Amino acid sequence: MASDGTVITPSVLRDWPLPGIEGGKEARGRAIVVGGSVQNPGAIILAAEAALRAGAGKAQVVAPEPVAIPVAVAVPEAMVQGGPVTASGDLAAEASTQVATLCPEAEATLIGPGLLDSDTAPELVAACVPHVETLLVLDALALAWVTPDHSRLHDFAGRCVISPNIDELAIILGEDRDAVEAAQHEAVARLAKATGVVVTSGGATTWIATPDGDLWRGEGGGPGLGVSGSGDVKAGIILGLCARGADPVQAAVWGSYLHGAIGGRLASEYGPYGFLSRELPGEIPRALLEVGR
Repeated sequence: MASDGTVITPSVLRDWPLPGIEGGKEARGRAIVVGGSVQNPGAIILAAEAALRAGAGKAQVVAPEPVAIPVAVAVPEAMVQGGPVTASGDLAAEASTQVATLCPEAEATLIGPGLLDSDTAPELVAACVPHVETLLVLDALALAWVTPDHSRLHDFAGRCVISPNIDELAIILGEDRDAVEAAQHEAVARLAKATGVVVTSGGATTWIATPDGDLWRGEGGGPGLGVSGSGDVKAGIILGLCARGADPVQAAVWGSYLHGAIGGRLASEYGPYGFLSRELPGEIPRALLEVGR
């Protein structure tokens, strides 16, 4: 593989087709979204819808109890369970009880969207991940659990994707943000090797790295994707692809491409910026259709 990464194109993806979605909803996999806060329930809504739009057969959400009913109304296709809340309004670590009941029948679990308290988020992740025996996706403040000890993810080798933005990537690595941004592909590769899991991160260019040194580069998207909630949609896409049977590498590569492609679709309609993250999930099926899958 080229040192600057294999460019992700529709041709590359067509040669690496996703698992089919024949059969009923059970055959297409169950996706769980864990996270949210009283102040930011929208992130889990975006992630859950994106997972379904990417092909997951079922979506289940563990959300803070005060916002569980609004989340269920916003995503009527999902089953939503309310969990305990911290003093700051985040989903509390005790919600692992709900996670433990759901995970045995799930193909993939996403933890992190909508969490706002960096002090309590690692406690939630630490309490939940022992119950995840299938594929795991970590995003947003869930990554604070990884920062002190990259080896915490070693038990998830081969079944995990983490999706830090540039700021989060620098924090996890303990490196200068500008230096990370200037050589982001190298930073992503270092983190993949240190954690033993697949890492995807990017701005105008998205990079995906594996612990074995494989590297992909996605050039799609544009400035319009730099908006609140966009990363939650990307994490949801990856979750949905994992739920329907993609392995972590394929889900990260396809998910990064689709995220950029739907940004491009909306930019052609609205202009380079000004569209909203809530408008992204609806474009996922059409982006998949354009690739030919």
